[in-house]
Amino acid sequence: MKKIISAILAVTLVFGMAASLAGCGGKDDDSASVIRVGSKDFTENLIVAELYALALEDAGYTVERDLDIAGSMVHTAITSDEIDLYPEYTGTGLLSVLQMDMESDPDVVYNTVKEAYDEQFDITWLTPTEINDRQGIAIRTDVAEEYGIYNMSQLQQNADKLRMCSQGEFEYREDGLTGLAKVYGEFNFKSINVYDNGIKYEILKNDEADVCPGYSTDAQLVDKDSFTYLEDDKGFWPPYYLAPIIRNELLEANPEIADVLNAVSAKLDTETIVALNAKVDIEQMEYEDVAREFYETVCK
Repeated sequence: MKKIISAILAVTLVFGMAASLAGCGGKDDDSASVIRVGSKDFTENLIVAELYALALEDAGYTVERDLDIAGSMVHTAITSDEIDLYPEYTGTGLLSVLQMDMESDPDVVYNTVKEAYDEQFDITWLTPTEINDRQGIAIRTDVAEEYGIYNMSQLQQNADKLRMCSQGEFEYREDGLTGLAKVYGEFNFKSINVYDNGIKYEILKNDEADVCPGYSTDAQLVDKDSFTYLEDDKGFWPPYYLAPIIRNELLEANPEIADVLNAVSAKLDTETIVALNAKVDIEQMEYEDVAREFYETVCK
């Protein structure tokens, strides 16, 4: 009888160990049976989040998409355990979430937010992409070539020849002309006229203005014959590199997720996302289709 009982106990122990080991595989664990991927509510964030979701599904995970979250709410969504991960910007983490002082060194910004998020929110910043969605100024390419303007210093030196297309705030903000003047000197534009933000590139293309504020990943910048995005040669604006951030609890249980997401991030840079944004914002394709096409042809 003792031998029979011992045999039963041994079999039970073996099955128990097997079940325990199965749980260490990450995607076989019930806690990782569904990974909730979030995103902000604009084109490039939707595309990148969808790329991460596709990669996770390709790795065997079940993904629940909770995309198109308002930018003001997405941090709350991950810290309150409503989503597990989403693409975030280093500059946003530093300035908007952590409320820290502005810093222009990309490595310093990344290391600062990585350490602070881990300590304060139990969230890990994975390896950043080469997408830098920073503020800046776009200029008509023909004007850039005429006056030799390819960076902000050259723009400042030639501002009196140029017409600025503004949206009514840029010239007064500390992260606009007011702050720029402290670093580069005064920008004495020939004129500053206010237009709706949605038509600023049309205004430039129609030769109603020469320069306008913009972001380095604006879809219209795919047209390099028409628009040139100026280099911030003195590093006035903080870097906004895009990276996946993920709850520590999920990552610790499934460390292989980092490799899955980092592999996608390695394929992304500013020029690439401008082209992808253009497919959605200009060619009117669905972001899901754009993401899947890029994933199938580049990421796999």
